[in-house]
Amino acid sequence: MTVQEISRVIDGKRVIVKKPELLIPAGNLEKLKVAIHYGADAVYLGGQEFGLRSNAGNFTLEEMAEGVEFAKKYGAKIYVTTNIFAHNENMDGLEEYLKGIEKAGVTGIIVADPLIIETCKRVAPSVEVHLSTQQSLSNWKAAQYWKEEGLHRLVLAREASYEEMKEIKEKVDIEIEAFVHGAMCIAYSGRCTLSNHMTARDSNRGGCCQSCRWDYDLVQTVSQHKDAKELPLFQEEDAHFAMSPKDLNLILSIPKMIEIGIDSLKVEGRMKSIHYVATVATVYRKVIDAYCADPDNFEFKQEWLDELDKCANRDTAPAFFEGVPGHQEQMFGNHSKKTTYDFAGLVLDYNEETDIVTIEQRNHFKPGHEVEFFGPEIENFTQTVEKIWDEDGNELDAARHPLQIVKFKVDQRVYVNNMMRKSILQ
Repeated sequence: MTVQEISRVIDGKRVIVKKPELLIPAGNLEKLKVAIHYGADAVYLGGQEFGLRSNAGNFTLEEMAEGVEFAKKYGAKIYVTTNIFAHNENMDGLEEYLKGIEKAGVTGIIVADPLIIETCKRVAPSVEVHLSTQQSLSNWKAAQYWKEEGLHRLVLAREASYEEMKEIKEKVDIEIEAFVHGAMCIAYSGRCTLSNHMTARDSNRGGCCQSCRWDYDLVQTVSQHKDAKELPLFQEEDAHFAMSPKDLNLILSIPKMIEIGIDSLKVEGRMKSIHYVATVATVYRKVIDAYCADPDNFEFKQEWLDELDKCANRDTAPAFFEGVPGHQEQMFGNHSKKTTYDFAGLVLDYNEETDIVTIEQRNHFKPGHEVEFFGPEIENFTQTVEKIWDEDGNELDAARHPLQIVKFKVDQRVYVNNMMRKSILQ
C-alpha cells in the first residue's frame, strides 16, 4: 500500500501526518497470506532460530523467501524476529542465519541483543534493524541512543503511555512502532522469569509457558520439615487466583496514534488462528483507512468493536496507553471464553452458475445453522445452511471432520479466502 499523507490540525497547528503501516503477525505461510489478503501492509514472523516463539510454526529460510515473493505482489513487507537475549552458545550460526535472511529478501529484523544488532549491520547490511519491545523502550533519551547506534526503527515497550509515545516522536526523528492489539505481560515485557523458575523454560529464549495465566490457590506451609502440611487459605467456593492482565485493545485510540505520527501499528499473536488474523486485520484496516480518508469527519462505528469481539478469547483494555492500569484491567479470578463465534470454514471456491460454495471445514456445522461470511471483497452477511454435500455429491447430515471439504448453496457472492463463522450458541 502506498504511503498516504493527511493534513490535520493538532494543538492549533496544521501538520502533515503519514498514514501508518498496519503490521500483522504470521505464525506460518498460510497466516502470512491471509494477513496480507485481509489488509496488512507488513507481516512479522519468526525463523527457526534466534526468536521468542518456539511454538509458533516458525519459518525456514526457504519459506521466508516464498513469503517475501508473495508479499511483493501486494507491496507488503516482511520482518523477522531475532529477539532472543543471546548466550555465548547462541552465537554459533548467527552470521550464516542473518545472511540467509538477507538473501531471502526480508526487509528487516526485530532485535533485542546488541550482539545481533552488530552482527546484522556487519554481515547483512541491506537488512533494516528494528529494536524489539524486549528492550522496554519508553523514553526519548533511550530512543536517541538507539538512533545513534544506527537502528532504523524502534518498537516501543507495551508499557509506554500515549504521552511518552508523543514525546518520543516529537524529540527523536526515527520510525516508531507501537503495539495496538494482543496479549500483555504481567511483568515488563522481556523482564519476566516466572517461566524459568517454574518450568526451566527460558522466556527470553523462546520458551515462555505463560505461568502468569495459570490458576493458583493460596496456602500456608506450617512446617519446613518433610512432614510439612499446606493449609488452604481459601474456601471451596472461592475462584482460583491468576496474575493475568486483560489483552491490549487500542482500536478506539487509532486516530490519536496517527495524529502523533506513529509509523507502524502492531498486532500481537503469531500463534493465533487465521480467523483471528483475518478479523483483526480487517477491523484495523477499516479504522485506519476511514480516519485517513476524512479525519475531520471521522466517526467510530460500534460494529468495529463488535467485530473484534467475535475473535476475542479474553477481555480487553487500553493497558498503559492512558496511564498505569488499575485492578479493573487485570483478570485475577476465573474467566470464561469471551468470544461468541467459532471459525467454521474457509472458502476454497465459488461457482457463479450454481451459487455453490466449497468450504474447508474448521469447526462443526450442520443444516439449519446460521453462519456469517466475511472478507475484504464483501460486506458481512448471514446465511442459513440448507443441504450440505461432500466432494462427491453425497448429502451429509453435518460437516463433522476438521479440514473436511464440503459444499452448500449461498444467497450472495463469496470469494476464495473469505471466511465463515457461526455463533457458539447453536
